[in-house]
This record gives sequence, C-alpha cells and structure tokens, in this order.
Amino acid sequence: MSAFDLLSEPIRKYIREQRWESLRKIQEAAIPRIMSTDLNYVLISRTASGKTEAAFLPILSKVNFREKGVKVLYISPLIALINDQFTRVEKLCEHLDVRVTKWHGEASKGRKDQLLKDPEGIVLITPESLEAMFVNKPYTVSHLFASLDYVVIDEIHSFLGSDRGVQLKSLLSRLQQINRDRFSIVGLSATVSDVNLYAELKEFLGHAENTKIIRDHTPKPINAVFRYFSGDPQELPIGLLKDLYVRTRDSKVLVFPNARGRVEEVAVKLKRLSERVGGHKNYFSHHSSVDKEVREYVEFFAKNAGVQNFCISCTSTLELGIDIGNVDEVVQIDATNSIASLIQRVGRSGRREGRASNLYLYSTDRWSLLQSLACWLLYSEQYIEPIEVITKPYDVLLHQILSIIKGSSGLYLHELLAKINDNPTFENISEEETKEIVGHLQEIDFLEKLGHEYIIGVEGEKVVNNKDFYSLFHTPVFFKVSSQGVKIGELPLSPQIMEDENVYLSAKIWKIKYVDYEASKIEVVPAKDGKKPLFFGDAADTAHRIREKMMEILYSDEEYDFLDKEGMQILKEMRKEFSVFPITNLNDERPLLCSNEQTKFYSFAGSKINKTICFLLDQAGAEYSHDDHSTVFICRPPEQPPFINLATIRLTEDQITGALCETLKKNPALINLSKWGLYLPLKFQAEILKTKYYNFEGCFRFLEKIKWVYNINE
Repeated sequence: MSAFDLLSEPIRKYIREQRWESLRKIQEAAIPRIMSTDLNYVLISRTASGKTEAAFLPILSKVNFREKGVKVLYISPLIALINDQFTRVEKLCEHLDVRVTKWHGEASKGRKDQLLKDPEGIVLITPESLEAMFVNKPYTVSHLFASLDYVVIDEIHSFLGSDRGVQLKSLLSRLQQINRDRFSIVGLSATVSDVNLYAELKEFLGHAENTKIIRDHTPKPINAVFRYFSGDPQELPIGLLKDLYVRTRDSKVLVFPNARGRVEEVAVKLKRLSERVGGHKNYFSHHSSVDKEVREYVEFFAKNAGVQNFCISCTSTLELGIDIGNVDEVVQIDATNSIASLIQRVGRSGRREGRASNLYLYSTDRWSLLQSLACWLLYSEQYIEPIEVITKPYDVLLHQILSIIKGSSGLYLHELLAKINDNPTFENISEEETKEIVGHLQEIDFLEKLGHEYIIGVEGEKVVNNKDFYSLFHTPVFFKVSSQGVKIGELPLSPQIMEDENVYLSAKIWKIKYVDYEASKIEVVPAKDGKKPLFFGDAADTAHRIREKMMEILYSDEEYDFLDKEGMQILKEMRKEFSVFPITNLNDERPLLCSNEQTKFYSFAGSKINKTICFLLDQAGAEYSHDDHSTVFICRPPEQPPFINLATIRLTEDQITGALCETLKKNPALINLSKWGLYLPLKFQAEILKTKYYNFEGCFRFLEKIKWVYNINE
C-alpha cells in the first residue's frame, strides 16, 4: 500500500484538490512510519521540501479528534512562524472539521477563550507561552493538554544546545507528567546533517530508544558566486553596493548582513541607488527592532509580490521557515559564524521543486573572505558544527524551580525535589546541588518558607510576575522610536544613543532629537545633514572546525572558480604571507612569528578555545592582545614565557572554578551571558561561565597537541 493510500480520505481529498503530482520524498518516508507506530521521529530535509506536511498529513489521518481535549500541540521558536504555519495547518484541517488555535501574546483572546470552554483540535504555541501557562494557570495546562497524542516541534535545531532548548526539554517533561498517556513527538529540521548529532536529538526528546531519525539526502543544486570589496568596518564599500544593486535589481532578493545596523545601511543605500536610476522602490529592512506592523507588511508584500521585484535586507528574523513566497537570490555580506545559519539562509531561495538556489557571498576584509570560503567548502562537504550539550543547566533549573513553585502556589521541599528528580532535563544535577540553589533563593528572598512549605518570596514576586520571566533569552531594553507621532520602530539602549546622532531604522536615516529615558522613547526627524549614522555591531562565536578549514585553505594551492579575480588575488597574498612558516602537519602545527618587537601566533582555533587561551594568559600574567576574527595573539615583550609555553599552563577543576569566581567578583557583568545565572550562588555562576563562555577541556587538548612552527624575523 502506498503512502498516499494510508492517509485518511479527507486528507487524500485535500491532496487531490491541491493538484499535487506526487508526495515529496520526506513525506513518502514519514507517512507509513508515523501512521504505523507511536515512536518519536525527527524529520530532516532541506528547506521547502514539505516537512510540515510530512508530519501533519499522517498525524491528521491518525488522531481521533472527536475525543475531548487538545490532541496536537505544535511548538515553534517564533511567533511569526506560528502565524505563517497557522494558515497552512488550518487549510489542511478544512476537510476534517478540526479547530486550529494560535496561543501567544498577539493571538486572538476570543479564540483562546473558545478553546478554554471547549478544548479540542490543534494548538500552535511558543515555549514562552507554554511556560506562562504553567506559571499562571497550571489548571489550564491540564485542562487543555492532558490528552495530547502528538507534539510537533518546528525548527528543532534552533533549540539544541541553548538555554531555550533546555527550557523546552523541561516543559516537555512537565507536560508528560500531567498527560494521561505518553504522547509522541515529531521534530522538524533543515540543518541537522551530521549523524553525530542524532544522539543529541534523540536525548533531547527524552526517549532515545523510542526516537527514530528520517532524513532526506536529496541535494539541492546551488549556484554560488564570491565577490570581494575591501571596506571599512563602519561603512560598506560603494563598489559592493553598486555591484549588489546591479546583480539584484531585477530579482526577488534577501540580503543577510551580519548586524542589525548593517541591515539598515544596506536597505537605505540600495534604495537610494535605485531612486537615482529610476528603479523599483521595494527596498525594505526586516529585523526585531522594526515595528511589528511594518515587518508583517514586508512579509505580506513579499509573499504577494507577483511580478514585482523586491529586496529585503534582514537579520535571522527571515532565516527560519517563514513563507515569504519565491525568492530568486540570497545575498550574504561577510562570513556567517555558523554553517547551520548559512544552510538556512541559502534555503530561502529556489524553493520551487527543481529550481536551484542562488547565493552571492560578499566579503569586505581578507579574514571574512577566508572564513566565507571555509564555511562554503564545509557546507559543500555537508558538515555542520556540533551541538554543545549543556549537561548541568543550573540557571535553567533555578528558573524552573521558581516556575514550579509559583504554579503550585507553594510546595514542600520533598515535593519540589520529586518533581525535579522526575525531570530528565536535570538528571546530572545532584539533589544536594538543587537544595543548595533552593537555600540560596531563600537567602535572596526569591523564596520564602512558611512552616515547611516554600512559596515565592518578596523579591521573587517582582521577577515571576514580570512577563519577561517566561523566556530564557535576554530581552534588551528597547526604546520606542517615533517621528511626529508616527512609530518608526525600536532601538536598543546603548551609550551611542544620544541627541543629534543619526541612526538607521526602517530603511531610512533619522536624526535623534530627544531621548526620554523615563518613558523609554526616542523622538527623531528625517536626517538631512549627511552625517554618518550610528552602527550597531553583533558578535558571535565561530566553531573550531571552521577555523581549521581556514588554515587548510591557506596551505592549499587549490583555485576556486566561484571566486572573483579580486578575491583570488587576496587569497594568493594571504597564502604567500603564511608560506614562510614551513608547516607540514595542519592538524598539529601552528604558525608563530618572532621579531625584536613582538611575538605573534595564529591559533586557527574556535572562539571559545581562543577565549580560554586568553583566560590562561591572564592567569599567567602575560601581556598580550588578541583578535578573534583573525585568531591572532600578539605579545610584547617577545620573551614572555607563558605566551610561548601555553601547553605547560595546566589548572585543576578547583583552580579553574576559583579563578572564575575571582573573575566574576571583579566583573559581575560576565554572567550576563546567562539570563538567570545572575541569581545563582557564585560557584554555580562559575560553572555556567566555564561551559558557556570557555572551553577548558577542548583548549587543553588543543594546546597539548599543537607544535609552534617558528619564523624568525629580525
């Protein structure tokens, strides 16, 4: 029996009405498995390959929606993705008379109330909205979700290796605890290609032995073109912008710079170029600071553009699977820090079956060019950076302790410990450690003890009653930006925000006239003075394998036909520069340059290893500077022993923890990389810093292995 024949008649009718010629490969593979078993599945297939339907076609055919209660819970990392998928899922359910409900802060209250009166069908939700339900209305969780059959997790890769993912894993466990039977989970991903990640995926879903991976290996043809234009960190070269305009003026395009400020710069300057030559006016910016209505208009315009061309300069807000219709080309300006991110972005073009994706990669400095090449070659080899597993998420545990106690209106310690012990998310954290965190929360008034029962304390109430409590990621302080009563968007508070400065926002340049710090408002007017706008940059860690690949490229003589003449010339110059180091073993050797003025070495190591090297040098009292972009370390004077003999610097676990505690005492802001780590005892903060910011184990392995290859420059 074919996969199509296994589906229910209403679903087969839907497929016939859509005039599908056939099912996609991932659908053919997933339908019989989901229909015939109650196992968990992760469906891995490239963007726009039909993963959503691969999950929902068999689930809708299999589940008995006449039973009371919500039967399917769809969890998404983005509200925008929920809004986008809602239309698709609702259309699938038309012939089944199954209600589909969005549940998030922007969703219809009337539809939510209707669901509460009569729980049924399918609910689309974010982890944060689910957390809010557990905290404020725990009865609602049981009322709605006690008879779930399936949980579908979209873009599951976006949760792996993050605090938000740990939170979701905990929420899934808490959902399972209140469910009458075991529900099945189906995860969807476009970027997990490394089989080494499969164990992490299975463990994330809580039942490794009951979880299977279904992967469509069908490659997507990609046309890639590299262009190099030497530029200023604060401003893109005009040559790049002109080239970009000419290449994309007759297309539907997404442009991905690496920072929000650069997103606005691209939108503004391309729009100006287009106006000068009488081109189209459809140049937009799209990022989290742009007003929601403006973002939704941009998405609507792109999806319904028809024959009209457009260019959207965007951040990762358009990286995930929001449907904006057919995009002809994707542009990446300067290197991505993640191959997974590059895969997502490339997949936004050529979404129609049989169409190739088109990618332009622009670089504005030589190290960005080298990193772009490394990412592209690794992408071609189907490599994706590994997920860093958080084995002891103390900060998420603290958050979940507050959530559980608030939702329970008070608990005895043994009741709280039982709930934590039943949650596999925290299986590596001992009961004694949990008790220590509970005791600390009591000390800082986040918890209060009434008799033998723990309740939320005075200081804790201020935190858990804030809407910001439900999320595990930092929410920056944003100021609303308006011009003569019209809202333009938002900007994050920073020392750069001041009167008479110019800023990019919503594809225009504005002058700040007034900053109201109490009301968190900024008043602006159109800028006409030609003053350069402020530029807001972002930083992200780069994986170790990407840096290794960069070194491999430097010591290779291979030429790349996708690289333009300028880029090839830059690469030749870099290869010549590094040829003075007689390196024969790329795995174990690294270049070190000694001169009378300084000692310089290139680690070609990942960002976390480089940060750990910096930490070790600090502990040894070395005087140095470091640039992670090029992985270079520079030391003066050149005879500094700790700098040369890094491999001899070894610290025990206790020494590392002690040193990190001292570091945190001097610079408490370091723990800001963890939203809830701030409220942990100091030694747990040190553990968070050790795993999230540094990589001591990897660094020690790296330093033990490498040998310095000298070049003496008198």
